[in-house]
Amino acid sequence: MSTIPLSLRTLNELDHARLSKLIPAGPAGEELADLLDNAQLLAPSDMPADVVTLNSTVLLEDASGKRELTLCYPRDADPNSGRLSVLSPLGLGLLGLSVGAEAGWLTPQGQARSAHLLALLYQPEASGEYLV
Repeated sequence: MSTIPLSLRTLNELDHARLSKLIPAGPAGEELADLLDNAQLLAPSDMPADVVTLNSTVLLEDASGKRELTLCYPRDADPNSGRLSVLSPLGLGLLGLSVGAEAGWLTPQGQARSAHLLALLYQPEASGEYLV
C-alpha cells in the first residue's frame, strides 16, 4: 500500500491547535501526534483548495465502491450520516491529503485498507469559512 508520508501532509494552524488538545491514549493518539509533529502547517487562508481539512466533505473510492464522507471532530461523528471522526483510522488517513492521493489505514483487526481520494466536494477554507 502506497500512502503519503506524514511529512507531506498539510494542515491548517487552527486544525492543528484544536487537534493537539484531542490526542487520545493508544495507537490513534500516537498516529495523530506523529501527524501533528510532521505535517506542513499553513494559515487557514493559505490552505490549498484540494487538501482535506476538518469539516471537509470528500468523495473517495475503495474496495466497496464510491462514498461521500465528511471529516469531523469525534463529538460530531455519525457513521450513518457519513460523518467520520478525524480520530478514526480512515479519518487519520484522510487528514491533510490532496485530491488524487491514496489514503491508507489499518482496521481494528489489523487489516490494511486503502482508498483513492477522488474529489473534495467541500472545504471550509475554500469557502472562506476559516473558523469552522
